[in-house]
Amino acid sequence: MIRLEKVTKTYGDTTAVSRLTLEIRDGELCALIGPSGCGKTTTLRMINRLVEPTDGRILIDGTDNRGSRPEALRRTIGYAIQSVGLFPHMTVEQNIGTVPSILGWDKARMADRSRELLELVGLDANTYSGKYPSELSGGQAQRIGVARALAADPPILLMDEPFGAVDPLTREMLQRQFMDIQKRLKKTVVLVTHDLDEAIRMADMIAVMRAGALVQYDTPEDLLSRPTDSFVRDFVGADRALKRLSRIPVTTLTRPATSVTRGTVLSESDLKRLPKYVWVVDNDNRLLGWADTTGGPNTALWLVSETECQRIAVLESASLREALSHMLGQGVRNVPVVSEDGRLVGQVTLKDIEETTAE
Repeated sequence: MIRLEKVTKTYGDTTAVSRLTLEIRDGELCALIGPSGCGKTTTLRMINRLVEPTDGRILIDGTDNRGSRPEALRRTIGYAIQSVGLFPHMTVEQNIGTVPSILGWDKARMADRSRELLELVGLDANTYSGKYPSELSGGQAQRIGVARALAADPPILLMDEPFGAVDPLTREMLQRQFMDIQKRLKKTVVLVTHDLDEAIRMADMIAVMRAGALVQYDTPEDLLSRPTDSFVRDFVGADRALKRLSRIPVTTLTRPATSVTRGTVLSESDLKRLPKYVWVVDNDNRLLGWADTTGGPNTALWLVSETECQRIAVLESASLREALSHMLGQGVRNVPVVSEDGRLVGQVTLKDIEETTAE
Protein backbone atom coordinates (compact mmCIF):
# COMPACT_ATOMS: atom_id res chain seq x y z
CA MET A 1 0.00 0.00 0.00
CA ILE A 2 1.15 3.54 -0.78
CA ARG A 3 0.00 6.41 1.42
CA LEU A 4 0.77 10.08 0.85
CA GLU A 5 0.25 12.25 3.92
CA LYS A 6 0.03 16.02 3.37
CA VAL A 7 2.81 15.84 0.80
CA THR A 8 4.02 19.22 -0.45
CA LYS A 9 6.65 20.18 -3.00
CA THR A 10 7.74 23.76 -3.55
CA TYR A 11 10.29 25.29 -5.88
CA GLY A 12 11.09 28.72 -4.45
CA ASP A 13 7.79 30.61 -4.40
CA THR A 14 6.08 28.05 -6.64
CA THR A 15 4.04 25.22 -5.10
CA ALA A 16 4.00 22.19 -7.40
CA VAL A 17 2.12 19.90 -5.00
CA SER A 18 0.11 21.13 -2.01
CA ARG A 19 -0.71 19.01 1.08
CA LEU A 20 -1.63 15.98 -1.01
CA THR A 21 -3.15 13.07 0.92
CA LEU A 22 -4.31 9.86 -0.75
CA GLU A 23 -4.03 6.10 -0.34
CA ILE A 24 -3.41 3.48 -3.03
CA ARG A 25 -4.28 -0.05 -1.98
CA ASP A 26 -2.26 -3.12 -2.90
CA GLY A 27 -2.98 -4.41 -6.40
CA GLU A 28 -4.81 -1.26 -7.50
CA LEU A 29 -4.07 0.94 -10.49
CA CYS A 30 -4.36 4.61 -9.56
CA ALA A 31 -4.36 7.20 -12.35
CA LEU A 32 -3.16 10.74 -11.67
CA ILE A 33 -4.80 13.15 -14.10
CA GLY A 34 -5.35 16.86 -14.50
CA PRO A 35 -4.28 19.87 -16.60
CA SER A 36 -0.64 20.36 -17.53
CA GLY A 37 1.37 21.65 -14.59
CA CYS A 38 -1.04 20.31 -11.96
CA GLY A 39 1.65 18.24 -10.18
CA LYS A 40 0.98 14.74 -11.52
CA THR A 41 4.52 13.84 -12.54
CA THR A 42 6.04 15.56 -9.50
CA THR A 43 3.80 13.41 -7.29
CA LEU A 44 4.83 10.26 -9.13
CA ARG A 45 8.53 11.05 -8.82
CA MET A 46 8.27 11.74 -5.11
CA ILE A 47 7.17 8.13 -4.57
CA ASN A 48 10.54 6.76 -5.76
CA ARG A 49 12.41 9.88 -4.60
CA LEU A 50 13.49 11.15 -7.97
CA VAL A 51 12.03 14.31 -6.43
CA GLU A 52 12.25 14.90 -2.68
CA PRO A 53 9.14 16.35 -0.99
CA THR A 54 9.42 19.65 0.82
CA ASP A 55 6.99 18.53 3.51
CA GLY A 56 4.78 15.58 4.43
CA ARG A 57 5.68 11.93 4.07
CA ILE A 58 5.12 8.95 1.77
CA LEU A 59 4.61 5.53 3.33
CA ILE A 60 5.11 2.28 1.44
CA ASP A 61 3.60 -0.66 3.34
CA GLY A 62 3.70 1.54 6.43
CA THR A 63 7.39 2.49 6.09
CA ASP A 64 8.53 6.01 5.27
CA ASN A 65 10.19 5.94 1.84
CA ARG A 66 13.01 8.10 3.25
CA GLY A 67 14.08 5.18 5.39
CA SER A 68 16.39 3.78 2.72
CA ARG A 69 18.81 5.22 0.20
CA PRO A 70 17.07 6.53 -2.94
CA GLU A 71 18.93 4.15 -5.27
CA ALA A 72 17.99 1.15 -3.11
CA LEU A 73 14.35 2.26 -3.06
CA ARG A 74 14.25 2.61 -6.84
CA ARG A 75 15.45 -0.96 -7.33
CA THR A 76 12.24 -2.14 -5.65
CA ILE A 77 9.94 0.08 -7.74
CA GLY A 78 9.43 -0.39 -11.48
CA TYR A 79 9.45 2.77 -13.61
CA ALA A 80 8.14 3.14 -17.16
CA ILE A 81 8.08 6.46 -18.99
CA GLN A 82 6.79 7.87 -22.29
CA SER A 83 10.21 8.21 -23.90
CA VAL A 84 10.99 4.62 -22.84
CA GLY A 85 14.64 5.42 -22.07
CA LEU A 86 16.11 2.17 -23.43
CA PHE A 87 19.90 2.15 -23.53
CA PRO A 88 20.77 2.35 -27.25
CA HIS A 89 24.03 0.39 -26.93
CA MET A 90 22.33 -2.57 -25.21
CA THR A 91 20.25 -5.35 -26.72
CA VAL A 92 16.65 -5.89 -25.67
CA GLU A 93 17.71 -8.71 -23.35
CA GLN A 94 20.39 -6.54 -21.76
CA ASN A 95 17.95 -3.64 -21.33
CA ILE A 96 15.44 -5.88 -19.58
CA GLY A 97 18.21 -7.21 -17.35
CA THR A 98 19.39 -3.76 -16.17
CA VAL A 99 18.02 -3.92 -12.61
CA PRO A 100 18.49 -7.69 -12.16
CA SER A 101 22.14 -7.19 -13.12
CA ILE A 102 22.55 -4.52 -10.42
CA LEU A 103 20.89 -6.90 -7.95
CA GLY A 104 23.48 -9.57 -8.75
CA TRP A 105 21.40 -12.06 -10.72
CA ASP A 106 23.42 -14.60 -12.73
CA LYS A 107 23.27 -14.56 -16.54
CA ALA A 108 21.10 -17.66 -16.87
CA ARG A 109 18.49 -16.29 -14.49
CA MET A 110 18.46 -12.93 -16.30
CA ALA A 111 18.10 -14.64 -19.69
CA ASP A 112 15.19 -16.75 -18.42
CA ARG A 113 13.51 -13.67 -16.96
CA SER A 114 13.96 -11.76 -20.21
CA ARG A 115 12.35 -14.55 -22.23
CA GLU A 116 9.49 -14.78 -19.74
CA LEU A 117 8.78 -11.05 -19.89
CA LEU A 118 9.03 -10.84 -23.67
CA GLU A 119 6.38 -13.54 -23.84
CA LEU A 120 4.31 -11.63 -21.29
CA VAL A 121 4.32 -8.46 -23.42
CA GLY A 122 3.60 -10.39 -26.61
CA LEU A 123 7.02 -10.40 -28.30
CA ASP A 124 8.87 -13.47 -29.52
CA ALA A 125 12.07 -13.89 -27.50
CA ASN A 126 13.97 -15.56 -30.34
CA THR A 127 13.21 -12.60 -32.60
CA TYR A 128 13.66 -9.68 -30.22
CA SER A 129 16.20 -10.63 -27.52
CA GLY A 130 19.20 -9.68 -29.66
CA LYS A 131 17.73 -6.56 -31.27
CA TYR A 132 18.83 -3.03 -30.40
CA PRO A 133 16.38 -0.19 -29.61
CA SER A 134 17.00 1.43 -33.01
CA GLU A 135 15.54 -1.70 -34.64
CA LEU A 136 12.23 -1.48 -32.75
CA SER A 137 8.99 0.27 -33.62
CA GLY A 138 7.50 2.73 -31.12
CA GLY A 139 5.00 0.18 -29.84
CA GLN A 140 7.65 -2.52 -29.50
CA ALA A 141 9.92 -0.15 -27.58
CA GLN A 142 7.07 0.74 -25.20
CA ARG A 143 6.48 -2.95 -24.53
CA ILE A 144 10.18 -3.47 -23.84
CA GLY A 145 10.02 -0.50 -21.46
CA VAL A 146 7.20 -2.16 -19.52
CA ALA A 147 9.09 -5.48 -19.50
CA ARG A 148 12.20 -3.75 -18.12
CA ALA A 149 10.13 -2.09 -15.39
CA LEU A 150 8.81 -5.51 -14.37
CA ALA A 151 12.16 -7.31 -14.60
CA ALA A 152 12.95 -7.63 -10.88
CA ASP A 153 9.28 -8.35 -10.08
CA PRO A 154 8.72 -5.12 -8.11
CA PRO A 155 5.49 -4.84 -6.09
CA ILE A 156 5.04 -1.23 -7.27
CA LEU A 157 5.09 0.09 -10.81
CA LEU A 158 5.21 3.83 -11.65
CA MET A 159 4.18 4.78 -15.18
CA ASP A 160 4.55 8.30 -16.57
CA GLU A 161 2.57 8.70 -19.82
CA PRO A 162 3.79 5.22 -20.86
CA PHE A 163 1.68 5.03 -24.04
CA GLY A 164 1.66 8.68 -24.99
CA ALA A 165 4.24 8.60 -27.78
CA VAL A 166 2.49 6.13 -30.10
CA ASP A 167 -0.44 6.38 -32.51
CA PRO A 168 -4.00 5.90 -31.20
CA LEU A 169 -4.43 2.34 -32.50
CA THR A 170 -1.12 1.18 -31.02
CA ARG A 171 -1.93 3.00 -27.76
CA GLU A 172 -5.24 1.18 -27.40
CA MET A 173 -3.55 -2.15 -28.14
CA LEU A 174 -0.86 -1.46 -25.51
CA GLN A 175 -3.49 -0.42 -22.97
CA ARG A 176 -5.40 -3.66 -23.50
CA GLN A 177 -2.24 -5.70 -23.24
CA PHE A 178 -1.16 -3.98 -20.05
CA MET A 179 -4.60 -4.49 -18.52
CA ASP A 180 -4.30 -8.22 -19.27
CA ILE A 181 -0.86 -8.24 -17.62
CA GLN A 182 -2.21 -6.35 -14.60
CA LYS A 183 -5.03 -8.85 -14.16
CA ARG A 184 -2.41 -11.59 -13.82
CA LEU A 185 0.27 -9.79 -11.82
CA LYS A 186 -1.82 -7.45 -9.62
CA LYS A 187 0.93 -4.86 -9.18
CA THR A 188 0.29 -1.64 -7.31
CA VAL A 189 0.43 0.84 -10.19
CA VAL A 190 0.52 4.64 -10.24
CA LEU A 191 -0.17 5.94 -13.75
CA VAL A 192 0.28 9.55 -14.87
CA THR A 193 -1.81 10.35 -17.93
CA HIS A 194 -3.35 13.34 -19.69
CA ASP A 195 -5.83 11.03 -21.45
CA LEU A 196 -9.11 10.79 -19.53
CA ASP A 197 -10.31 7.87 -21.66
CA GLU A 198 -7.12 5.99 -20.77
CA ALA A 199 -7.64 6.68 -17.06
CA ILE A 200 -11.27 5.58 -17.19
CA ARG A 201 -10.44 2.44 -19.16
CA MET A 202 -7.50 1.31 -17.04
CA ALA A 203 -7.75 2.65 -13.48
CA ASP A 204 -9.35 1.32 -10.32
CA MET A 205 -9.08 4.80 -8.77
CA ILE A 206 -8.59 8.22 -10.38
CA ALA A 207 -7.04 11.24 -8.65
CA VAL A 208 -8.00 14.51 -10.37
CA MET A 209 -5.50 17.25 -9.57
CA ARG A 210 -5.57 21.00 -10.09
CA ALA A 211 -2.78 23.46 -9.31
CA GLY A 212 -1.00 20.88 -7.14
CA ALA A 213 -4.07 20.01 -5.06
CA LEU A 214 -6.29 16.95 -5.05
CA VAL A 215 -9.80 17.83 -6.26
CA GLN A 216 -11.45 14.39 -6.35
CA TYR A 217 -10.24 10.85 -5.66
CA ASP A 218 -12.78 8.26 -6.72
CA THR A 219 -13.56 5.21 -8.80
CA PRO A 220 -14.04 5.94 -12.51
CA GLU A 221 -17.74 5.17 -12.16
CA ASP A 222 -18.24 7.64 -9.28
CA LEU A 223 -16.06 10.27 -10.93
CA LEU A 224 -18.24 10.19 -14.03
CA SER A 225 -21.59 9.95 -12.27
CA ARG A 226 -20.88 12.23 -9.29
CA PRO A 227 -18.25 14.90 -10.05
CA THR A 228 -17.59 16.93 -6.91
CA ASP A 229 -17.56 20.38 -8.51
CA SER A 230 -17.77 22.31 -11.76
CA PHE A 231 -14.04 21.86 -12.46
CA VAL A 232 -14.30 18.06 -12.41
CA ARG A 233 -17.60 18.18 -14.30
CA ASP A 234 -16.02 20.26 -17.06
CA PHE A 235 -12.87 18.14 -17.02
CA VAL A 236 -14.66 14.83 -17.56
CA GLY A 237 -16.88 16.42 -20.21
CA ALA A 238 -20.54 16.50 -21.10
CA ASP A 239 -20.29 13.01 -22.66
CA ARG A 240 -19.41 11.38 -19.35
CA ALA A 241 -22.36 8.96 -19.72
CA LEU A 242 -20.72 7.62 -22.89
CA LYS A 243 -17.30 7.48 -21.23
CA ARG A 244 -18.87 5.40 -18.47
CA LEU A 245 -19.72 2.72 -21.04
CA SER A 246 -16.02 1.91 -21.38
CA ARG A 247 -16.09 0.69 -17.74
CA ILE A 248 -19.05 -1.65 -18.24
CA PRO A 249 -18.35 -5.14 -19.67
CA VAL A 250 -20.52 -6.07 -22.62
CA THR A 251 -21.45 -9.27 -20.77
CA THR A 252 -23.56 -7.25 -18.30
CA LEU A 253 -26.12 -6.63 -21.05
CA THR A 254 -25.56 -9.75 -23.15
CA ARG A 255 -28.83 -11.58 -23.81
CA PRO A 256 -29.46 -14.99 -25.40
CA ALA A 257 -29.39 -14.76 -29.19
CA THR A 258 -31.47 -16.71 -31.68
CA SER A 259 -29.26 -18.80 -33.92
CA VAL A 260 -29.56 -21.63 -36.42
CA THR A 261 -26.98 -24.08 -37.64
CA ARG A 262 -25.63 -23.57 -41.12
CA GLY A 263 -27.46 -25.72 -43.69
CA THR A 264 -30.64 -26.04 -41.64
CA VAL A 265 -33.81 -26.32 -43.72
CA LEU A 266 -36.59 -24.16 -42.24
CA SER A 267 -40.29 -24.85 -42.53
CA GLU A 268 -43.05 -22.21 -42.62
CA SER A 269 -43.74 -22.79 -38.92
CA ASP A 270 -40.03 -22.37 -38.12
CA LEU A 271 -39.96 -19.04 -39.91
CA LYS A 272 -42.99 -17.73 -38.02
CA ARG A 273 -41.28 -18.16 -34.67
CA LEU A 274 -37.95 -16.68 -35.77
CA PRO A 275 -37.03 -12.98 -35.84
CA LYS A 276 -36.31 -11.34 -39.18
CA TYR A 277 -32.55 -11.82 -38.78
CA VAL A 278 -30.88 -14.79 -37.13
CA TRP A 279 -27.25 -15.56 -36.40
CA VAL A 280 -25.81 -18.54 -38.22
CA VAL A 281 -23.39 -20.89 -36.46
CA ASP A 282 -21.56 -24.08 -37.29
CA ASN A 283 -21.91 -27.37 -35.44
CA ASP A 284 -19.52 -26.09 -32.74
CA ASN A 285 -21.58 -22.90 -32.24
CA ARG A 286 -18.93 -20.76 -33.93
CA LEU A 287 -20.45 -17.68 -35.47
CA LEU A 288 -20.45 -17.73 -39.26
CA GLY A 289 -22.67 -14.78 -40.07
CA TRP A 290 -26.33 -13.88 -40.29
CA ALA A 291 -29.32 -14.65 -42.49
CA ASP A 292 -32.55 -12.89 -43.44
CA THR A 293 -35.44 -15.27 -42.75
CA THR A 294 -38.00 -13.30 -44.79
CA GLY A 295 -37.14 -15.28 -47.89
CA GLY A 296 -39.61 -18.00 -46.96
CA PRO A 297 -38.89 -21.74 -46.85
CA ASN A 298 -36.19 -21.26 -49.47
CA THR A 299 -34.08 -19.11 -47.13
CA ALA A 300 -30.50 -20.14 -47.79
CA LEU A 301 -28.79 -20.16 -44.42
CA TRP A 302 -25.45 -20.99 -45.95
CA LEU A 303 -25.40 -17.68 -47.84
CA VAL A 304 -24.23 -15.48 -44.97
CA SER A 305 -22.12 -12.38 -44.86
CA GLU A 306 -19.09 -13.66 -42.96
CA THR A 307 -17.00 -10.54 -43.59
CA GLU A 308 -19.69 -8.22 -42.26
CA CYS A 309 -20.26 -10.49 -39.30
CA GLN A 310 -16.58 -10.41 -38.33
CA ARG A 311 -16.72 -6.62 -38.51
CA ILE A 312 -19.84 -6.41 -36.34
CA ALA A 313 -19.14 -9.05 -33.66
CA VAL A 314 -17.53 -8.04 -30.36
CA LEU A 315 -15.60 -10.23 -27.94
CA GLU A 316 -17.14 -11.01 -24.57
CA SER A 317 -14.15 -9.20 -23.04
CA ALA A 318 -15.20 -5.95 -24.77
CA SER A 319 -16.90 -2.95 -23.18
CA LEU A 320 -20.31 -1.52 -23.94
CA ARG A 321 -18.59 1.45 -25.55
CA GLU A 322 -16.95 -0.86 -28.08
CA ALA A 323 -20.29 -2.55 -28.75
CA LEU A 324 -21.94 0.84 -29.31
CA SER A 325 -19.11 1.85 -31.65
CA HIS A 326 -19.70 -1.31 -33.70
CA MET A 327 -23.43 -0.58 -33.91
CA LEU A 328 -22.98 3.02 -35.00
CA GLY A 329 -20.23 2.14 -37.44
CA GLN A 330 -22.23 -0.61 -39.13
CA GLY A 331 -25.70 0.91 -38.82
CA VAL A 332 -27.22 -1.97 -36.83
CA ARG A 333 -29.24 -2.11 -33.62
CA ASN A 334 -27.69 -5.23 -32.12
CA VAL A 335 -24.39 -7.03 -32.33
CA PRO A 336 -23.35 -10.62 -31.60
CA VAL A 337 -21.05 -11.30 -28.65
CA VAL A 338 -18.51 -14.06 -29.20
CA SER A 339 -15.87 -15.86 -27.13
CA GLU A 340 -12.15 -15.72 -27.93
CA ASP A 341 -12.52 -18.82 -30.11
CA GLY A 342 -15.47 -17.34 -32.04
CA ARG A 343 -18.36 -19.15 -30.36
CA LEU A 344 -21.62 -17.25 -30.10
CA VAL A 345 -22.28 -16.15 -26.52
CA GLY A 346 -25.33 -13.94 -27.14
CA GLN A 347 -26.11 -10.44 -28.35
CA VAL A 348 -26.38 -6.92 -27.01
CA THR A 349 -28.95 -4.40 -28.24
CA LEU A 350 -28.87 -0.65 -28.79
CA LYS A 351 -32.02 -0.29 -26.68
CA ASP A 352 -30.32 -1.82 -23.64
CA ILE A 353 -27.29 0.45 -24.05
CA GLU A 354 -29.51 3.53 -24.40
CA GLU A 355 -31.30 2.62 -21.17
CA THR A 356 -27.94 2.26 -19.42
CA THR A 357 -26.74 5.71 -20.49
CA ALA A 358 -30.05 7.21 -19.32
CA GLU A 359 -29.65 5.88 -15.77
